[in-house]
Amino acid sequence: MNILQRLLELRDEKNAKFNARLIPTIEPENILWTKIPVLRKLAQELKNSDERSDFLSQLPHQYLEENLLHWIFIEQEKDFWSAISQLEQFLPFIDNWEVCDIFCPKIFKMYPQETYQHIKIWIKSSHSYTVRYAIGLLLSNFLDQEFKVEMLDLVAKIKSDEYYTQMMQARYFATALAKQYEATIPLIESKILEPFVQNKTIQKARESLRIPTQLKTKLLNYKIYPSK
Repeated sequence: MNILQRLLELRDEKNAKFNARLIPTIEPENILWTKIPVLRKLAQELKNSDERSDFLSQLPHQYLEENLLHWIFIEQEKDFWSAISQLEQFLPFIDNWEVCDIFCPKIFKMYPQETYQHIKIWIKSSHSYTVRYAIGLLLSNFLDQEFKVEMLDLVAKIKSDEYYTQMMQARYFATALAKQYEATIPLIESKILEPFVQNKTIQKARESLRIPTQLKTKLLNYKIYPSK
């Protein structure tokens, strides 16, 4: 029995109607509704199998869960360069926010500078989910001790009409306001971001429990309103 057959046997449609609305970019018939813990268990069973290697080379996949399982296999990698190589083969085939956002290999945190060099390439990609993934890595791995002010500029310079790219930009800046306020607030004050990104950043920051009320009030001064 190959990996796809095993996934088909793990199909779970109990929450299909509700979950389908959360991933509108994928046709419902291409989702098996298998839960992540079940996929992780399967990945562990297949960790050292020949099937795993064959599966990683079989791109593109049809089902969402195939892509999620692919991610889990990449997460299992203990060698940084092997993980990077597999990721770069996979990134062009990501076509939804769930696959894009859900995983960050732990090995990347052990090689921050090397990871950052790749982020600077990915963030300039013409593929919107590659860009979103790059921003997400900056958010998850580079807003604490590895933070650099130049990273704010990297994200600010992205000009995109793609909704899922803009939403990740806003999420990044809102989190940056919470974690690196002094470095981030001048960017918000300058109003150089796209209006949607600027206003969504302010909305998300005001919803955050990590930002003091007085600063949330201040942020309202930097909303961008349509020209009359």
